[in-house]
Amino acid sequence: MKQFKNFSTAIVVVFMFLIQASPLAAQEWSSAQKEIWKNVEAYWTLFAKGDFDGFQSYIHTDYRGWSNSSAMPTTKKSHGKFLEYSMENSKILVYEITPVAIQVYGNYAFVHYYFKMIEKENEGKTTNSSGRWTDILLKQGDKWLIVGDHGG
Repeated sequence: MKQFKNFSTAIVVVFMFLIQASPLAAQEWSSAQKEIWKNVEAYWTLFAKGDFDGFQSYIHTDYRGWSNSSAMPTTKKSHGKFLEYSMENSKILVYEITPVAIQVYGNYAFVHYYFKMIEKENEGKTTNSSGRWTDILLKQGDKWLIVGDHGG
């Protein structure tokens, strides 16, 4: 009887998880939202490969970002300094990003997503990280540039 009760509880937990996850999976994106998400995937790919210049090409000159680990918002130059150091001293082994909401207002967009990744430092230590992130994008030409972001 106890095994049946544990099994029933497990089924209920899985079912509740699926109910909560289904709106996200069932969400339909507009063509504008899909275009923006392709840009997010593109700069995350560059980030994961350690392509500093490629990633920086997606950062607007007037960028201001604020990660949870920063006391104050950073500029493109300051952000770049720490990003370059990180890319030189660690490697992203695997990552995943999952869109939650993409709001488009003409040439501006807000992208909210979850991330998770595993990094390996040059000394061999492996770290897992995950969190929520928001990118504020500005369209210039055919490219959506990060003008601001926040998360951690």
